[in-house]
Amino acid sequence: MAVLEASRVPTRADAVLFALKMQALRARRFVLELGRAPKRLPRTAAAAGVIVAQSRAPLWGETRAGEQRLQQGKVENLRVAARRLDGTVLEPGAVFSFWRQMGRASARHGFVEGRMLQEGCLVPAVGGGLCQLSNALYDVALQAECAIVERHAHSRRVPGAATPAGRDATVAWNYVDLRFVAPERLVLRVALTRDALVVSLLKSSPRHGEVDTRSVPGGEETSPLGDGGAGSCDSCDRTDCFRHQRTSAVGRTAFLVDENCPELRAFVARTRKDGDVLALPLDGARWGVARYRWETDGFARVQAAPVAALLQGFALRRAKDGPQRRAAEIKRARAMAVRAARVLTPDMTDVVVAQSLLPHLWRDGHLGGRRVTVLMTRMPTAAIQARLDAATRKFPDRASLADFRADPVLVTAETQALAAADTIVTPHAEIAALFAERATLLDWAMPAPVPRGTIVPGRIAFAGPTIARKGAYEVREAAQALDLEVVLLGAELEVRDFWRGVRTRRDGLEGAMALVQPALLEDAPRRVLAALANGMPVIATAACGIVPQPGLMLVPAGNAETLVAALRAISGA
Repeated sequence: MAVLEASRVPTRADAVLFALKMQALRARRFVLELGRAPKRLPRTAAAAGVIVAQSRAPLWGETRAGEQRLQQGKVENLRVAARRLDGTVLEPGAVFSFWRQMGRASARHGFVEGRMLQEGCLVPAVGGGLCQLSNALYDVALQAECAIVERHAHSRRVPGAATPAGRDATVAWNYVDLRFVAPERLVLRVALTRDALVVSLLKSSPRHGEVDTRSVPGGEETSPLGDGGAGSCDSCDRTDCFRHQRTSAVGRTAFLVDENCPELRAFVARTRKDGDVLALPLDGARWGVARYRWETDGFARVQAAPVAALLQGFALRRAKDGPQRRAAEIKRARAMAVRAARVLTPDMTDVVVAQSLLPHLWRDGHLGGRRVTVLMTRMPTAAIQARLDAATRKFPDRASLADFRADPVLVTAETQALAAADTIVTPHAEIAALFAERATLLDWAMPAPVPRGTIVPGRIAFAGPTIARKGAYEVREAAQALDLEVVLLGAELEVRDFWRGVRTRRDGLEGAMALVQPALLEDAPRRVLAALANGMPVIATAACGIVPQPGLMLVPAGNAETLVAALRAISGA
């Protein structure tokens, strides 16, 4: 991007003079506001309500390679800023100050180089690009009829700016601020989608029964330079300027994984490219832990968190029951997500993320402005809980159906993140069906067949474990009705003496005429796959995630009568 020929080339002396002026203005602001500066406003995690004002601006503008580094830096700065401002509560009469609420945009606080308008040029600066956020804040403040206490216009129009004249607001620490006062209690929401910065003001109830959802499209940097615009250092042709540098940035992919399965492990191995990075709990090959054994060769960087992973693993083993275990799993996923986020440098334009880490990374604002691919092995939490709630109403005596529900905040975060994701990758057919064209359905990895041996009439294998959501009650009822012997392949987690009155054994699939898994929920149907690979008839539900095929009979979950009928058909009784 060429600077106007008539402009004077900046010198180092100009830069020093400008820095001295800034320091003087900062000192002046500090002195004038001693004891009188606006207070930092509280924040709330519960920020639902009615939208009274909203601004939506595109994140990405420049498409030329020379501009991508600072574009990526700007988006990263907006991510950091969103985490600092989202949920701010604006009480009537309280002054909202951009800098008081944000804090200084320094590298210590996670900000990186973006573009900042300085003396007619767009120059690299830590925290650059935050004016896109201040523009949006000023716009929603005007929409919500806030009283503007302080606002400054840009000295020159930024390339491609679509903000209407008179509705922009520049900021510079700490002497150029944006301040306003809300007319009523409002909550500020700041979020990044893959392509847009969305700033909203919400209140708990509508004004006169109406909801204001006006949106002002546009942003700071959405088109090439026009006449009279500011030039950018990253694409300027003035090689005699001391700031001149030519840089380029190519988007990379971060793979943030957790426990593996063969299908997802193969997907990551074949899709990763040179320069991509991998974050995982621990190196499974090094530590001899199969569930974390991912292919690490070919990644530019591999980051593990073995100490945290081992500590969280101990906590899981100490859990006494199902609810404690699932609470420990959530705590573990949170710890892993925090560490995985450390590889997300500004040039990570794509993220492939494990489902367990997804809601935590979404809540922390790490996924905005990036293309997101989710590796899924289980149903969305909201769908799981809805299914369990329905089953609990139908079978209120089965206590394990209601023994745990996730934090509603995490459920909401996962739902939002899945809705925003570009691609869902899974081998599970039922999960893939939920996401239609956004889903990539992988083939299940079939194990090698083994000899079945002599079939024993009246013997069936239950994939288990013995718990209501895996269909244990239906299997018990069918076994009693048909006088079947049940081979138990999983742990017994339901009530004590659950199988009393039923002949059971524990010596594997040997001799079973069929395997049954009438599950309400199933995310790892490995025993079902093994049975199919061995040519053993299988009776299962769609919840097992396996597409219809020879040898597989699908029955509805929670229905013992259809299971009995299917077993009779297989046995010929």
